[in-house]
Amino acid sequence: MGKKPIIAISHLGCEKNRIDTEHMLGLLVQSGYQVDSNEELADYVIVNTCSFIEAARQESVRTLVELAEANKKIVIAGCMAQHFQEQLLEELPEAVALVGTGDYNKIVDVIERVEVGERVKQVSAEPNYIADETTPRYRTTSEGVAYLRVAEGCDYRCAFCIIPHLRGNQRSRTIESLVAEAEQLAAEGVQELILISQITTNYGVDIYGEPKLAELLRALGKVDIPWIRIHYAYPTGLTPKVVEAIAQTPNVLPYLDLPLQHSHPEILRAMNRPWQGRVNDQIMEKIKTALPDAVLRTTLIVGFPGETDEHFEHLLQFIQRHELDHVGVFTFSAEEGTAAYNLPNHLPQDVMEARRDALMELQQPISLKKNQAEVGKVVDVLIEQEHPQTGELVGRSARFAPEVDGLVYVQGNARLGSIVPVAIKDADIYDLYGEVALA
Repeated sequence: MGKKPIIAISHLGCEKNRIDTEHMLGLLVQSGYQVDSNEELADYVIVNTCSFIEAARQESVRTLVELAEANKKIVIAGCMAQHFQEQLLEELPEAVALVGTGDYNKIVDVIERVEVGERVKQVSAEPNYIADETTPRYRTTSEGVAYLRVAEGCDYRCAFCIIPHLRGNQRSRTIESLVAEAEQLAAEGVQELILISQITTNYGVDIYGEPKLAELLRALGKVDIPWIRIHYAYPTGLTPKVVEAIAQTPNVLPYLDLPLQHSHPEILRAMNRPWQGRVNDQIMEKIKTALPDAVLRTTLIVGFPGETDEHFEHLLQFIQRHELDHVGVFTFSAEEGTAAYNLPNHLPQDVMEARRDALMELQQPISLKKNQAEVGKVVDVLIEQEHPQTGELVGRSARFAPEVDGLVYVQGNARLGSIVPVAIKDADIYDLYGEVALA
């Protein structure tokens, strides 16, 4: 049998996509393929694409075109493969295969078929696969961090979101499966486990008949991993039971990523999220009372069709009133196939961008105040890298999630992948600065 081809993978998009990439890498390595990060040396480049919004698609297309111009054989995987199947095959003759969001587990078979001359389209119409703890995985995060996908897909139909079309309906993994994978990751030295799905507070509804996030948190609390972080907690799913589980499970961080999207009930109704409009203020106060140390982050959309100056002012006041730790703001992106695409009263791009800038400007002094409150404290920091120029250590405190929040720049010595106490000496809008605290 001939020598197996060298394969590189280019990962784009969200952390759910990252996990798909890690499973493809794991399956290829298990089957004896050489995987190399250098695309120039590779016989095939798998591009795991994102198609969530226009900007993400442009990045994916740019990557594909650059590889095509370099005469690389391209396997297009992920959301764009699911979204634009025939179009991609027509426009990119260099694309030797398409692999849908529910088909990444078949990557070895796809490569084998391509090797004998077939142009492969492996895209299930309705994605229904989800990997579990038995699926090989090669992690691409820093050594101390791992993502744990508790569910895939989504049962909600928000007017702006194409995710259910690309990734199918929600399908959760069992608590036993998740605990087994968490134990494996703990054995690898993982210090921080980040729970992700489209709506983590809905975890388990499809297999248990009711949400089981509280039970999952308590079960994971018995695993020897110091930090467990929850991403994408919808406000309505933060029941007293879930809040109590967060408060009573020592290694579950009181960090909540709440994808609120907006504050005005009329816009939330237009977004097909009317249930949220009734609870925003109330749930924020409840969370702050039940979890006084909670770190709150949210993402917001400005410029949704029909958003008036009054609607936007409501959002500004909401952000000022609640003083969240971290806020991310996106301008509305009209996605074909979503209900919002056909709504009237789309806003000009310059208006949307001005609103995004105004919201971020309002948030900056709030973020600065929150960070400055850390000065003088000794906080635990997960050390993730060494700055290539200065040799300074770079990590994150429990207040910061990877990729989306700030960093902690640390003077002193510590092992990569370890959690160490750091005395915080200074702060700016986004980051903290300190030194390893001596025992």
